This record gives sequence, C-alpha cells and structure tokens, in this order.
Amino acid sequence: MITVNTMRPLLEKSIEKLEKWVEDHNYKAYEPADALLSYVRPLLFGNLFLERVLIQVVKQSPVNLRPLLGIRPHETTIGRGYMAWGYLIRNQNTGRKTYGQKAVALLDWLIANKSPKFNDYSWGNHYDFASRSGQYSKQEPILVWTALIGQAFLEAYEQFQEQRYLEVARSICNWILELPREKTHAGTCISYLATKQSSIHNSNMVGAAMLARTWKHTDDSGLLRVAKEAMEYSVSRQRPDGAWYYGEAPNQHWIDNFHTGYNLDSLKCYMESMDDTAYEMNLKRGLSFYKNHFFEESGRPKYYHNRTYPVDSQCAAQSIETLANLSDYDESSVDLALRVAKWTIDNMQDNDGHFYYRQYPFVREKTPLLHWAQATTYKGLTLLLSKVSMSG
Repeated sequence: MITVNTMRPLLEKSIEKLEKWVEDHNYKAYEPADALLSYVRPLLFGNLFLERVLIQVVKQSPVNLRPLLGIRPHETTIGRGYMAWGYLIRNQNTGRKTYGQKAVALLDWLIANKSPKFNDYSWGNHYDFASRSGQYSKQEPILVWTALIGQAFLEAYEQFQEQRYLEVARSICNWILELPREKTHAGTCISYLATKQSSIHNSNMVGAAMLARTWKHTDDSGLLRVAKEAMEYSVSRQRPDGAWYYGEAPNQHWIDNFHTGYNLDSLKCYMESMDDTAYEMNLKRGLSFYKNHFFEESGRPKYYHNRTYPVDSQCAAQSIETLANLSDYDESSVDLALRVAKWTIDNMQDNDGHFYYRQYPFVREKTPLLHWAQATTYKGLTLLLSKVSMSG
C-alpha cells in the first residue's frame, strides 16, 4: 500500500540519486530533438524534409543513436532553469544553504547565457531545429522556455528578496510584450515564436502566468492587461469536458499529458497572482479531465488522453508536478501523484540515478536526457516531497 510515510524515504532517495547524477554530469546530457548536432547534417544540404527525418529517426529510435552520429552531451538552458527551480524548492523545504547556493549559480549561468538575439532576457535551445513550420536556429528564443525559466527567477526573488532577480523577470516580460499576438473576439494569444505568430495554448498560458506573477510584484498595468487577454483566449477555448487541444488549428487537435499539465499549472499561478477565482471552475474541470484520462490504475502516465504509448518521462515528470501543485484544490491529487511517482521511480529510474527517456511496449529507451527527463523530474519530485512533508 502506498502511503505518505512509505513514500517519503523513497522520494528522498530518488531525489538524492538524481541530483548526484545531474551534478556529476555537469548539467549536460542529450535532448529529444538534438539530431541536427550530428556530423551527418551537412550531407542534408539544408533540406527541411531530410532534416525533419533525421530528427524523428533519432528521437523515435528505441536505442540511442547519438554517439554513433557524433552528438555529444550538451548544455540546455531550460534544463538548468528547472534544476534551479528544484534547488529553490529544496532550499525552502530543507533550509540547507547549499541548495540556495546551487540555485544562484545556475541562475547566474542563465543570466550570462541569455539569447544574444534580443536585448531583453530570453532563451532557446542550444541546437538548431526543424519542424513542419520551418527551420529554427539555436538560441532562437521561444515563449514557453523563456517564461518557465522566468518563474525560477521569480521564485528566487520571493525567497531571497534580491532585486536583480525581479529585474530579470521584468526584462523577460518586456520581451514577452514584444511578441506577436493574435487578437480575437475572445482574448489574445501570445505567440510561441518571436519571428511569426504561432498560437499554442500551453505557451500562451505559461506566458500569461509569467506576466501575472511579475505584475504581483510590480503593479505594472501593461503586464496585467496582456495577462488577462491571454488567459481569456485559452480559457474561453477550453472544451466542455475540461480538456484543451494543443492548438486551435485543425492540425493541432490532439490532447496530451504534459501540455495539459502546463495549462493547469499556469491557470493556477495566474489565479493566485491575480487573487481572482473567476476561473476556478475551469481549473477544477480541467483537473478532473486530467486525472480521469491520463493515468492507469498503477500510476503509469499516458501520453495522450486516449492512448498510453509512448510512456514518456516528460509526461511522468509533469504529472507529478501538476498533481502535487493542484492538491491545493483537490487533496486526492496527492495520492495520485504518489502513485505516479512510485511507478516512475520503479520503472524509469536507473540504478545510477538518471531517469529513462521512454517506455515502449517491449523496450525502454534509456537515453540520458537533461531537461526532458532529469531536470523536470527533479523539480516534480521535490515539489511532491515538499507537499507530503507539510502534511506530516
């Protein structure tokens, strides 16, 4: 039987092993879509289709092809952002100053490694990327990464009251305000990309949450207005069953685990920052859909609302985080979070401490990723541990 008392030492041990692995590897590993770092890329002559094929072959392979293709472990800005956020949770939960010091070191690194393409703070990936929408160069900042990293800076400001962290957050918000926005009869969608309009619910809601949380500390009416318009866009398009499509375009009508988790966490952050309960029923309806459609009885997380495979480390990590976070609205979410955490530790964590990328029907893909499996899981587990520690 899974109980708080039996899970607390398991969580502690898992976190310590994972923390050691990440630090021993100097915060470097692989990422799912990093195939264009390969020496094979020049042979593709910049062809978008061939680059997409290479990315998908490497990403979907049940074995790690990267060493054969000359791809080495590399930096990841969002990975360091999530690790900093996890360290801050541990700092608050344990009172150990070393966690605060490690968080500060990572935040300093992020300050020094912002995207050089904009004056204000923003971040992208450390590799080029190609998708159906086109080719994107490394360090091309995207909204979701930038806003999530921004939340780590706000967490640091709230804990340490150091003005420089709030100044970074303000700069991030300035960058967000300059992004393209789709204006509609029901709200405005902040673009996922800086170079053209790309209307995606999770990035829009993450951006709105960042603006709202920063507004709480600055009382900047410009942040408040755009945050309200952005959240109205996504909340007004929530499906009657509580779900969100990835996006409103016809080719974006899928519903997956971790993007739904982003939406729920962002809506909760927005509501708390605004001290506004107008969207409380939307949050509860979304959480109910999440709990009822994305988990098996064992705690194994599903990728899509109607399909399990591939069982993905990002889904596991985000599930743990979102369920722990939303336990403020639904106490039973902690029990489900504990089941997901136990299944994930038992089935996806290696003896050396790192978490596997994916599980397929007959094989586990054990590639050590940084952001996608280690940093997000670290933050999720630390948040869950903090919740169960507070409960007794």
